[in-house]
Amino acid sequence: MKRIAHIAALLALCLLASCGTDREHILKVYNWGDYIDEELIPEFEQWYEEQTGEPVKVVYQTFDINETMLSKIEKGHEDFDVVCPSDYIIQRMLNEGLLLPINKQFGNTPNYIDANVSPYIRGVFSKIADGGIDANDYSVGYMWGTTGILYNAKYVDPEDVKSWDVIRNPKYADKIFIKDAARDVYCPINIFLHQNELKAGEVTMDELMMDSSDESLEAFEAFMAQVKPLVAGWEADFGKEQMTQERGWLNFTWSGDAEWAMMEARELGVDLRYEVPQEGSNVWFDGWVIPKYARNVKAASYFINFLCIPENAIRNMDYIGYVSTVTSPEILEAMEDESFEETVDVRYLFGDIEGAGEAHLDPTLYPDASVIERCVMMRDWGEDTPKLITTWSRVKGSNANAMTMIVIGLFFAVLLVLGIRKKFFSKRRRRHHYRKK
Repeated sequence: MKRIAHIAALLALCLLASCGTDREHILKVYNWGDYIDEELIPEFEQWYEEQTGEPVKVVYQTFDINETMLSKIEKGHEDFDVVCPSDYIIQRMLNEGLLLPINKQFGNTPNYIDANVSPYIRGVFSKIADGGIDANDYSVGYMWGTTGILYNAKYVDPEDVKSWDVIRNPKYADKIFIKDAARDVYCPINIFLHQNELKAGEVTMDELMMDSSDESLEAFEAFMAQVKPLVAGWEADFGKEQMTQERGWLNFTWSGDAEWAMMEARELGVDLRYEVPQEGSNVWFDGWVIPKYARNVKAASYFINFLCIPENAIRNMDYIGYVSTVTSPEILEAMEDESFEETVDVRYLFGDIEGAGEAHLDPTLYPDASVIERCVMMRDWGEDTPKLITTWSRVKGSNANAMTMIVIGLFFAVLLVLGIRKKFFSKRRRRHHYRKK
């Protein structure tokens, strides 16, 4: 499929060239697969011409790993106009001078970016870059979420999942699935292992996100050595299906994947729940940026602005299944659901919008302020990244072979037998992309 999409994009470029369309009227967008309501793309083309009086044609391509996108820009100098990397890649691109500032001068068109992006998101983004650079000048948040534990309430004591220590509890041996994502696992466990220092004020959560010391990596590896014998599989995407089928009882995962699994599980009568352990965790973000080699900065800026219109943000959330960084009264109203009896305080996200202090929202997607207080954004390790990847390879060791392959094989066998492949790729089953490093 990726090859087909790449060929289609090349054909589109050739067609535009043959029709005499100048590069200044082409917008090259590079995004994760299944990460936008693609009906918005032709709508943007029409909207852009209405706002500027200039035509534009979008050439849309997708990637599935952050590093694939980064390599094409960093080494290949590809002229993508707007791309959607994850938080730590935004940091890396900023530090390496690979981003251009977003031009927020839109003439008579409202600045939806500054008007609608959450104050919490802007505050977090202001900490991304080094050297006093404000990442908000170079990036705009898109979707976000947390990392936590998805668990089966039938088999798992809710008290156990209040701590990351649950993943080394022998009660759940061979029923634990863990994301095959080094950074997303290391960061929360490093927080867990430094609880005493955190409580004593000897270290901060932000400092722990930058902690690439040999001592901490060794402590992490020692902890995971106790976890490893209990793990049924290291997974990039199939863990949530194992949870819905009750082959797994615990899944170290992302909030978006947890939400997907809980929705599917309800149809099967399976009670899945999500918890961010009390010690703390990380939050992840994706955002739109304009790469250094972009050739249509104006249209790129307008495209980002267009996606920050509340109506468009709602459509993208409905299509993708994740939470937009865009907040407004319309979005709060659209996302409220009285079936959630307990309310959440999301004023950190929505600001002083009426009702945000006691909102009936899905707490998995919209964590209460008390949860966010113990969460922190991950950071890029730069030249120390290979140390983490090497440690992670040792952590998984041979565990990632036979058992994982058996589980994957069983999963796809079930799909074939039940004939649900088409349903599997339906609109509400969007996957979170694989944050490789």
